[in-house]
Amino acid sequence: MANKRYVQLGKVRSVIRELFEYGNRLRAERGDDKVYDFSLGNPSVPPPEEFNAVLKDLIENSDPVALHGYTSAQGALPVRKAVADYINGNFGDHVTADDIYMTCGAAAALTISLCALCEEGDEVLSFSPYFPEYSVFAATAGAKLVPVPTDENFDIDAEALRAALTNKTRVLIVNSPNNPTGVVYGEEKLRAVCDILRQHSASTGSTVWLLSDEPYRELVFGGERVPYVMNLYKSSIVCYSFSKSLSLPGERIGYIALNREAEGREDVYAAVCGAGRALGYVCAPSMLQYAVAKLLGKTSDISVYARNRQRLCTALTSMGFKVIQPRGAFYIFMQCPGGDAEEFSQRAKQLGLLLVPGDGFGCRGYVRLAYCVSPGMIERSLPAFSALAAHYMSGK
Repeated sequence: MANKRYVQLGKVRSVIRELFEYGNRLRAERGDDKVYDFSLGNPSVPPPEEFNAVLKDLIENSDPVALHGYTSAQGALPVRKAVADYINGNFGDHVTADDIYMTCGAAAALTISLCALCEEGDEVLSFSPYFPEYSVFAATAGAKLVPVPTDENFDIDAEALRAALTNKTRVLIVNSPNNPTGVVYGEEKLRAVCDILRQHSASTGSTVWLLSDEPYRELVFGGERVPYVMNLYKSSIVCYSFSKSLSLPGERIGYIALNREAEGREDVYAAVCGAGRALGYVCAPSMLQYAVAKLLGKTSDISVYARNRQRLCTALTSMGFKVIQPRGAFYIFMQCPGGDAEEFSQRAKQLGLLLVPGDGFGCRGYVRLAYCVSPGMIERSLPAFSALAAHYMSGK
């Protein structure tokens, strides 16, 4: 017999992926121009020109055996050193090459890190709303995901965090800029979080780890700054992906960075390597490793997202929808008139609008819109949003 848990995961996709696949079918029926797909955080902006130049140079001027061969399980040493140098040069002296583990994107980084840190029955906390796959990653590590409520603006509620901590708490996941809300957690709030974690760790005698999920670090607007958790808390790990910053989601490349000042750092890094081995997440794609090492700090043209954000927020607000303008990432979390996100999403589908219900993110009564789409699609979608608003605002 097949493993029942994995059968269920294989048969029932995440709500985001399910909606994305529905969109593919709908496009085949109606045509691309009649489907307005805001489901998946799939960048519409191409990678920077430097990426193509770097790939061309690697292909033309590298030893093909080395370029396409296996690297060390944790990643090629020159690549890990480049990542460590970039972190130290931009955020403070926190890591060495031997604190970096190259991964197939942030999903692999998170799964490896949770498996390295958690024992069976542990609890992993995450501020709500949260990326739905966190629960899958935590369960893979034998742990349980525990949502922590946020305030009315989806910002950190320190007292809610304090109330959620137990003797079983092993990890707190922080995702800022946040998916799905676009909230950026400020330094004052994060310092309060770190103080609470230190107090709890001291009182229980068991370290609570701070795991920062950072695929959207560079995607901020209006001069926002994203604090670096290693400057605030020693027992911290950063899980990074180049999927959004460089528009490379299909290339699956990222890294784990372990704070070298973390308690039990050598054993934790060994556990990261061991978890990567056990999960089969070794030797991330070699050519992509060498490519991103030459592009650290570069981004695609994120000004497109800034314009999309402003256009969509302004239009939706004028129609009567309630949104909190996101300060980062490329998502809008919109309140549903009537409070039923599933019903609202189904109504939107009839108009060709694909919006993800917030229930899967641990927050009822909202939908997520990924505005990393073409400006043209946003313009084409506005009549459909207007019709949706007319239905609800008229009380029908």
